[in-house]
Amino acid sequence: MATNTAAQSATTSRDREFELLEPEIERADVKDTRAAQEKAIVELVHYAWENAPLYRELWEAAGVNPDAVKSIDDFTERIPTISKADIVAYRERTGDPYGGILCVDPHELNSVTSTSGTTSQPEPLPELWTDVPPLPMMSARDLFGHGLRPGDHVLVPPGTFRNYWDDFYLSLGMIPVYADCWLGQGEGILRAIETHKIAYMLTPLPTIMEFERLEATHDLPRIFSSIKFFTFGGQPLGDALKKKVTDDWGVKLVTFTSAGDTGTAYEGPELDGFQLWEDTMYPEVLDPVTGDPVGDGELGELVATDLDNRAAPYIRFRSGDLVRMSREPSSITGRTHARFWVSGRRADQTIVNDKAVALNEVWKIIESQPETNDGMFQIIRSRSLMSRLRLRVGYAPERTDDVAELEQRITQALQAGLGVEVDVAMFTLEDILQYSSSVAKFPRTVTE
Repeated sequence: MATNTAAQSATTSRDREFELLEPEIERADVKDTRAAQEKAIVELVHYAWENAPLYRELWEAAGVNPDAVKSIDDFTERIPTISKADIVAYRERTGDPYGGILCVDPHELNSVTSTSGTTSQPEPLPELWTDVPPLPMMSARDLFGHGLRPGDHVLVPPGTFRNYWDDFYLSLGMIPVYADCWLGQGEGILRAIETHKIAYMLTPLPTIMEFERLEATHDLPRIFSSIKFFTFGGQPLGDALKKKVTDDWGVKLVTFTSAGDTGTAYEGPELDGFQLWEDTMYPEVLDPVTGDPVGDGELGELVATDLDNRAAPYIRFRSGDLVRMSREPSSITGRTHARFWVSGRRADQTIVNDKAVALNEVWKIIESQPETNDGMFQIIRSRSLMSRLRLRVGYAPERTDDVAELEQRITQALQAGLGVEVDVAMFTLEDILQYSSSVAKFPRTVTE
C-alpha cells in the first residue's frame, strides 16, 4: 500500500486528473489481479491451517486437505464459509478472545482495536504493522481520490473502534487535529473546524445530529467552507439528513461500508458504488440460501477473504450483507477493481405474526413525518414470537408541541403501511442516542 513517499510522489498530471494515488494498482489488468489473488489464497490456506485452530477444526470436519487447494476454483469449492457465529461459538467454548483465528503469538501484535459493534458485540481487531496499521492504510487510495493532500488538516475523534489512525494521516503528510467529537461537543467541533481550517473529518451519526442541533444558531455553510468532504459509514443515513448535509450545508458526503469485515469500502469519486481493493481481499457474492455464486449485478451475500492480514484473517467470511457487485471498470477513474451496492442485511427483516417486516419499510414511514424525518428509530425484538412490532422513535422536540398526537400519528402510519400491530415509544433525538452501541453506531434492531 501507499507510503508517505508514494503519497507525495503521485503528482503527475495524469494522476491529478483522475485523483489516483496508486494508478498502477488501481487500474491493474484484471488478469494480473486474479493471478495475484490466486497465489495469495493458496499461501493463505496453508498458513491458516498451520496457525489458526478454528480454521483447522472446521476444515478437518469438512474433509479439507490444504494441499488440494491449488487454485481459486479449488478454494471456493473446498473451503467452507464461516460466520461471526462460528467465531463467537469458538470463543465461548474455549475462552480464546480471538475466536480461534489468531495466527500469531499475541505478544507479537502491534495493536488490538475493535469493530464498531453494529450487529453484535464488537469483535477484536488484532493487527501486525510496522509504520502504519493496515486497516486505515486501505483507505489511502479512497481519501486521496476524494481530494485529501499533504498539508491538509484532518479532525481526529479520539477512540479505539476500527483502528488507530494517527500514523496513517501523518504518513500521507496530513496534520491531525484532535477534538472531542461525542455528544454535547458540537460547538467545540465547529470551533476546531473554523480555527484549523479542517479539510476532512469522519462524521458519525451523533456528530451530524450535533450539527443539526446547532444549525439555527451557527452559519454552518461558512464554517464548513474549508471542508473538502465528510465521510459517513457503518449504517445507512436517511435521505433527509443526507440532503441537509449536501444541500443545506454544502458539504460533499462520501459514505463507506464494511468490505465483508476485511476492511472498509468507500464510494469512489463518481459516488457510484462502494470500491473494493482486490489486492487486499477476495470478494464473492453467493446466493444466501444455496451458497452458489450469483452473476454480475445479481443480489447475493458478500463473502470476503483477507489477503493481506497475517494476524487474524477472515477466510470465506459470510458478512450478512446483501449486495450487487459489478466487475466493470469505472468509466470515470479507470479503476478495475470490483464495486458493489448494498441492498440490506440478511438479518434486517423482523417477523411479526408470521409477516416479514423490512427495515427499509419502517424507515420510509418514519422519515415521512416532519417531526421524525431524521430517521432515528430502533426495532425492539424479543426472543419469543412477536405479535406486535415494538419501536423506539426519535423526534425533534422543537418541531412539535404535542408528543401524544405525534405518537398516535406515527403508530397509525406504521400500522397502515406495514400491516401489523405496532407499539411506539417516543424519545427526543438526544435521548434516543443513549441506545447507541458505540461512539459511532446506532443499531436499528436490538433484542431485549
